[in-house]
Amino acid sequence: MAEWLNAIAIKDLKDGQMAEVTVTGRSILVARVGDKFYAANNTCPHMGGNLSQGTLEETIVTCPNHGSRFDLTDGRIVRWTTWKGLTRLFGNLISSPKPLKVYKTRVVEGQLQISI
Repeated sequence: MAEWLNAIAIKDLKDGQMAEVTVTGRSILVARVGDKFYAANNTCPHMGGNLSQGTLEETIVTCPNHGSRFDLTDGRIVRWTTWKGLTRLFGNLISSPKPLKVYKTRVVEGQLQISI
């Protein structure tokens, strides 16, 4: 059964901002888009990049390492890498495309909570 755990005070996360938090020993990316909050594994499933160091456009997070992009609403892959041709083919053989793990969120008494 999932457990709701505090991640960050919502006042500490401005609109359009991402942050890395640690919840039960896991590195979690939290993001705010307007009045909505999102949470996902902070490690890119492509080659382990720190997603909180990437960019956020609406609900799309881009990995700073290889340009992989994921939608924080459901974890789906928007773009696996920016690589082209044989480099992309070789990269896909090493690390096949997989979605980003996302978590449910809610706000309780000014705290963003994540369902783990």
